[in-house]
Amino acid sequence: MIKFNLFAHLDEQHPQVSRVPLTTDASHKRREKVYFKAISYTRVNTMEKHAFSTMTPYNFVGKYVRLSRILRDDRAVILALDHGVEHGPRDFPIEHIDPHVIIRKAIRAGVNAIMMLPGIARLTYDVWAGKTALVVKLTSKTNLRPEEQRLLQSDFGYVDDAIALGADAVAATVYWGSPYEDAMLSRWFSIKHMADIYGLPCLQLAYPRGPAIKDRYDVEVVRYGARAATESGADLIKTYYTGTRETFAEVIKVTSGVPVLMSGGPRRVTPLDFLRDVENVMEAGGRGVVVGRNVFQHHDVEGMIRAVIAIVHKDVGPEEAVKYVKD
Repeated sequence: MIKFNLFAHLDEQHPQVSRVPLTTDASHKRREKVYFKAISYTRVNTMEKHAFSTMTPYNFVGKYVRLSRILRDDRAVILALDHGVEHGPRDFPIEHIDPHVIIRKAIRAGVNAIMMLPGIARLTYDVWAGKTALVVKLTSKTNLRPEEQRLLQSDFGYVDDAIALGADAVAATVYWGSPYEDAMLSRWFSIKHMADIYGLPCLQLAYPRGPAIKDRYDVEVVRYGARAATESGADLIKTYYTGTRETFAEVIKVTSGVPVLMSGGPRRVTPLDFLRDVENVMEAGGRGVVVGRNVFQHHDVEGMIRAVIAIVHKDVGPEEAVKYVKD
C-alpha cells in the first residue's frame, strides 16, 4: 500500500475540506491508481493546503462542482419523484400521473434538483436536461412485497447508470434499525465507493425504521439515524422532521456540518402547515427540503414550490410565502 499525506484545498465558500486516499491496486500488475475521497466539513492544516494545493484530484473537483449545482447558496429545494415505486401510482393525482407534467411545473418554479429513479430520469430527460440538477436514486422497494420484507431496499440501478444519465448526485436509503440494516449498509458502501471515485456526491435517505423503533419521528431516534448517516460518509442527509424547531436543531448538532435536508413526508392539512415546518427546519440549521407529496398532491404545484423556495433561499416567512399558492 502506497501512503500519502493528508492534503487540503480551502476556498471562501467551503473553508474546511480534506481528502484522504481510498485505495491503490498494485497487486494485479496494473498501473497503480490512487483514488481520493472528497470529505467536506473537516478542519485541516493550512500548511498541508499550501504544500498540496496544486494536487487537487479530479474527483474532488467533480464532487465540488456537482454539489454547487444542488446547493445553490448552501441550501436546496429538491423535488422527490420516487413515489411511483415506493407507494404506487395512487400517490399521484390524475393530472400529475405523467411525470413530465410535474417536472415541467417544478422547473418553471425554479426547483434546484429533482430526485428520480433511473427509469423515470431516462424517460423524462427531454424535460429536465440542462434545466435543473439530477439526483438519481439507486435503491427502492414496493409495498407489494410481504410486509416483513418492506424494511429492505433493493438495487434499482447502479452508479454507472447515474453517470450515463448525467447525474449530479446519487441517493440511497438506509433503514437504520431494520433487520436488514446490514444488507442496506453493504449496498450503501458499494454505491458510495464508486461514486467517490467518479466525484458524485452521495445523498443518504437516513430513515430509522424497525421492530424496536416505536416512534420513528422521536428526536433521539432521528438524531441517531442522522449521526449514523454522517459516520457512514453521507455528503447530504435526508431525514424526518421531528416536529419542532428545537428538536430538529438537536438533529443538526450531531451531523458535524453535513447538510441536512428535511423529508417532506405525507401531505400536511394545509400549505401553511407545511411551510411552517420548512421555516422551523431552516431556523434549526437545516439546509433545505426534499419534498414530494406536499407539492405534487397540491393542485398548484408551481405555487407550492415557489413558496418553499421563498422560505429556503430568501428567508421569507411562511405567512408571506403562502401567498404564492393559489387556493
